[in-house]
Formats: sequence, structure tokens, C-alpha cells
Amino acid sequence: MTNDCTFSISTTRFDEDYTPSTNSRHTTNFANLARGENGRRNLRSAMTMMHTRLNELVQDDNQGSDRYALELDIISVDLHLAFDGADAAFPVIEILDVGIVDTTTGTRTKGIVGNNFSSYIRDYDFIVQLPKHRTVGIPSDFGDVHGQVFQRFVDSREYRERFSQPPVICISVSTSRTYRRRRNHHPVLGFEYEAEGKSITDQYFGKMGLGVRYFMPQGSVAPLAFYHCGDLLNDYSGLALAGTIATMESFQKIYRPEIYNANTAASEVYRPSLDNDNYSFPQVTYDRVERNRLATTQAEFTDVNLMQPYGSVLKRWATEQRTRPCETERYRR
Repeated sequence: MTNDCTFSISTTRFDEDYTPSTNSRHTTNFANLARGENGRRNLRSAMTMMHTRLNELVQDDNQGSDRYALELDIISVDLHLAFDGADAAFPVIEILDVGIVDTTTGTRTKGIVGNNFSSYIRDYDFIVQLPKHRTVGIPSDFGDVHGQVFQRFVDSREYRERFSQPPVICISVSTSRTYRRRRNHHPVLGFEYEAEGKSITDQYFGKMGLGVRYFMPQGSVAPLAFYHCGDLLNDYSGLALAGTIATMESFQKIYRPEIYNANTAASEVYRPSLDNDNYSFPQVTYDRVERNRLATTQAEFTDVNLMQPYGSVLKRWATEQRTRPCETERYRR
């Protein structure tokens, strides 16, 4: 199957003029913000939040706090399968590519790819498969297929021709874990936190070849989870890290204001909670009910159109592969 699995990439600019593509996942947070009568206002407010946060993080020679701007592209990935007479294409992943513009010099700096992470197979795993195993325990092969599809994409010619570094996925910390602040401090990422034990999400991303570190940047009220391979602190520039923080912290303020727009910052020992009522709503409309409903619809779509016809082959392929550490050197040019 290794030779019969290929990928194609399409790109959509994310800005205040963004309109969801007919091929884009309907559950993506991008699409959620863009829908409805407040769509354009939502997008403009979200981009303003990101630009403002980026300039807060990058203060050198930035007296007006308006020197830098973000350029964001949604990267949509299709999996192409050709084996046993089949010739199928299926949308599997959407991630976000971040670029930073110096408006003073006109210089464009390549940021980090990954950031937001949306996946059909992950929806299937957590919505269709996981409930079946809650009472008897999660099987050891949970997430194997998804992990191998992701690793195969990151190893693919299509990925390496477009991106020079491995991805970093930046999401919310888990509400099922307690986090403790460590002494080490990074000039951009801020104070590091350490989790007490691994969450299901940590284990799932581990199948993708990604480890995790947690940092709370200066000016933030809660740590972010950075899923990465290689050396997070040294493989990416400070400006690139600032671009990811500005982008994903702004999204998290919209998605999970109870945590990331809280009125009290995380203490040395921190347990995030969606039951927190001491927070502020950002000036953006986000429909969680719609998002959850569409996630279920798309998990069922994945079951019918990918896992039922091709699941046995994908599972056999996954058992023949193994999760491996990401080798950042192979991306160097």
C-alpha cells in the first residue's frame, strides 16, 4: 500500500474575505466563523485579534505595535488510494500555514505549518469508535490508522516540496489533566508547564509521531499545547513561534473563552475547566452546537465512505508500519 497511497494539496486564503470551499470540511472552525449573517464581521474581528497579539509578542523595533501582520492559508489534503482495482480520493486533513509580513520593510517570513488541525479520521475515531470501548478500555491500536496516514503525508513528496519544516499543532490543554508550572522560561513561548499524566489526545497525537510541550506565553491566561517533533525551541525562529501563538491563542479565545479568555490567569498549579464562569466573550460569534453536530455527520460520512470500503486495507497497512520519531533533518534544503 505504501506505493499506492498519495496525497494532493489545495490552498485557500483565510482572511476577512474567506468563503468556505465546497471541498472544505464543514466542521472546521474557519468555516464556522465564516457562516451566517455575522460571518464577515467575525472574520475581521478574528484577524484583528491575531494581528494585535502578534505585535504584542514581537516588540523589538515595533514602537507603534503595528509592524507585523499575518497571512494565513488553509491547507486541505486529499488521500488518494489505488489498489485492488480501487481508485479513490478522500479528504483527510486540514491544517493552517502561517506567514508573517513586516509591513515596514515588506519582508515576508515563512512561519509554521500545522497550527489548527482538522481530520475526518479523527472525528471517526473519537465519535464512532471511542464510545464502543469506554466500558472495556481503549484498545492499543486506537488511532493507528490515523497516525500512519498523518505520518505518510508528512513524509510525502507533496509535503516536502511545499514545506521545509515538520508541522506543529497548537491546541487547547486538556480539561482532564492538572498542569504545574516549571522554572524554565522561553523568551517567546513563556513559562513551561508539565502535565500530570498523558491524556487520550496526547496518546493519539503520539501515534502521529508527535510529542507535546505546554507553554504559557507572556500576556496569556492559560498554557497552550504544542504537538511537535524535533526541537520545538530551536527548530523554529522566535518570529515563527510568535505567529503560531498569535493565531492559535486568538482562535482558542473564540472556541474556549472559559479557558483562554478567562479573567484570571493560570496559577502555578492549574486545572483548566469549561465550567469556569469568570471569563469574557470575544466579539465573535461561534456556534459550538453546530460544530458538534457537523462533527458527528462527518464522522458518519468517514465511516461509510472510507472505513467501510477501505478500512481493512488501511488497518493492515497500519499494522505493517510503526510510529517513529520525526527526523527534522530530512526537511532541510
